[in-house]
Amino acid sequence: MEITAIAASDLTKIYGNRAALSHGTFEVPKGSVCGFVGPNGSGKTTTIRMLLGLITPSGGSATVLGESIKHPEKYLPRVGAMIEGPAFYPALSGRENLKVLAELGGFPLSRVDELLAKVDLADRGGSKFKTYSLGMKQRLGIAAALLPNPELLILDEPTNGLDPSGIQEVRGIIRDLANNGTTVFVSSHILSELEMICEYLVMLREGKVIFSGRTQELLAAQQPMIIARPEYEVDLTKLISKVTDAGYKVMIIDGSLHIAAPIQASAEINRAAFEAGITLSSISVALPTLEETFFEMTGDNK
Repeated sequence: MEITAIAASDLTKIYGNRAALSHGTFEVPKGSVCGFVGPNGSGKTTTIRMLLGLITPSGGSATVLGESIKHPEKYLPRVGAMIEGPAFYPALSGRENLKVLAELGGFPLSRVDELLAKVDLADRGGSKFKTYSLGMKQRLGIAAALLPNPELLILDEPTNGLDPSGIQEVRGIIRDLANNGTTVFVSSHILSELEMICEYLVMLREGKVIFSGRTQELLAAQQPMIIARPEYEVDLTKLISKVTDAGYKVMIIDGSLHIAAPIQASAEINRAAFEAGITLSSISVALPTLEETFFEMTGDNK
């Protein structure tokens, strides 16, 4: 029994003189929610298309659910996907659209109402697709991707353009699927969302995999920030001197010292302040967010 839902080794796709993906190597464990991140043009969509058998790699290899991507017919019946937004008949209802897709794919019609309920559209299943909000359209797209009852679900920007409420709804759907054993491979540019729901990450930059592994391992490897605020502003200069003498870099932001240092240094800084007669009104540790880490690793400051 395979332990990876997706495994790529030196996977490469070349267009002319440009490598859309160069020697990509990564794994997506079964039963996980794995985020797929990278700046625009980094190779995410190209990679997803290769995994789905829509385009042929220029080199390397990959398996999906234990089967080579050279033979997508062996695994695609167990894969659901929503890429580049869902496409439905505007004049048909959500339920009718799903029934058309179920009949075309040979899936049980009984799954239609079950899936409408799963994506919280049971009360709007009879409404025409053209009357749906963007969030409802995205959720219907996820329902369509779930028609084959997939072991692996691939979602390309499922929260694109959604308001906070819509994003939260999609997040809940993804979590529910993962809790029931479905592997979810999701690309998104909303990194705060991925940080909340993804145990694993694959990060691309200019067609190269620059990280593949647990989200927490990536964040833990980044330098935390200790934030210390003296009770009296007059002590700020003295505190800066004490901290820099200890060999730490300091920034002043809104009357607080932001110190790039390991977490355990907070006790040392607190003690140095006390010995210098400085009372700290607060001292805390701020761990880097996924967004900050992403910008640092990709050099994308947009």
